[in-house]
Amino acid sequence: MFARIRRLLSQFFSKSRTINNEPLNKVSLIVIILIDIFILINVFTGLDDISRWYISPNKAYPCYSEWQDYRTKTTKDKDYEIVRLSLPSDTNNQLSFQRNYQQAEAGHLGKVSKTCLQYADYKDKINNPEKQQIIKNIDQKQAKISRLEQDDRTIKAQYDSTLLEKIADQDRQQSINQVSAEKAKQALEQNNRQISTLKQENSTLKNELLTKPESISFIAFIKDDNQFREVDKGYKKASFWYPSIQLAFQSFFLIPLILIALSVHKFAQGRGYGLISLISWHLLVIFFIPLIVKIFEFLQIGVIFKFFFDIISAIFGGLLFLISYIYILLIPIIGFGIIQFFQKFVFNAKVQAASRVQKSHCVNCAKKIRDIDTYCPHCGYNQYIECQNCHNLTYKHLSYCKHCGTSQDSSNL
Repeated sequence: MFARIRRLLSQFFSKSRTINNEPLNKVSLIVIILIDIFILINVFTGLDDISRWYISPNKAYPCYSEWQDYRTKTTKDKDYEIVRLSLPSDTNNQLSFQRNYQQAEAGHLGKVSKTCLQYADYKDKINNPEKQQIIKNIDQKQAKISRLEQDDRTIKAQYDSTLLEKIADQDRQQSINQVSAEKAKQALEQNNRQISTLKQENSTLKNELLTKPESISFIAFIKDDNQFREVDKGYKKASFWYPSIQLAFQSFFLIPLILIALSVHKFAQGRGYGLISLISWHLLVIFFIPLIVKIFEFLQIGVIFKFFFDIISAIFGGLLFLISYIYILLIPIIGFGIIQFFQKFVFNAKVQAASRVQKSHCVNCAKKIRDIDTYCPHCGYNQYIECQNCHNLTYKHLSYCKHCGTSQDSSNL
């Protein structure tokens, strides 16, 4: 197996840096490398664009994250917080929530969830000038509360210092503290009364906001288990299949490029167009690199990963590192299978030799030669081997002698 891998690597590097079996000069090699880098960057850019062609789960279910957060929260003000999200502070030239959700469909395949569009419609009904003013009043009062609380902390932090100033009988005008020791308690009590009043006013404003018909309808909608269950199920299903859909689109982008590069390479090899053969070979390699990368990415997050994840979670619980063991064992086996497949069916010497002999091409480098040529004038490869039965020269790598018909399998090993 290792001998085959070494031979394949040797053939790969030889084809990547030679034209008609002659090494590339340094300038030509630099030009080829620059072309490779430019094309590789554009290939990855194209892959990134096409991978986002199908609408992502977050855009297909834009309400899921917000809705899920609401259902998992246990805070007392969670109803107010979810309604508050429907009232953004900056309303200048802002699209409605529903229009904003629908924009995700523009230029993409897939549709936004109808339930999320209904969710956005409820939010749009809440978002009006009257409720914006309520939110503005709440924010102003909250800002005052924050300032008063900061004043309290400052007074408490400076109390020891003001007390020392009083003991030392220091002139008040020379003090660096906010209030004197005598007035500290009075200032704290006054601030606390104002804070209590402002909090009560804010509580009243919040209740006023939540008792509006639009807010009541919205909260009733998001508390509907059936509605959320539909969104939750759809989001998880979309998240499960999204990596597979991305890989499919990326494959559709790469496979035509690979087939074109392969066809040009075979044509150039058959006609002896060395430079075209070299460039098409480089393109073929460049197109394969992103495909291999994306396949490995898919193995880490796609359907196969999910399959192993579910099995290991069910059997071993939290021992998810065992997934890495499975990949470590599985990938070499898959790689071995791919190598065997290409060795037996794609790069099989006997299959290639039969086709090349029929076309009067060298059985090694596939260049055009004459029937009388014993050695290839392009690569120097001997085209013939002695038959063990009749001792005449017959083609290498072919199964039978062209003179006596004896099997040549043992002599071609």
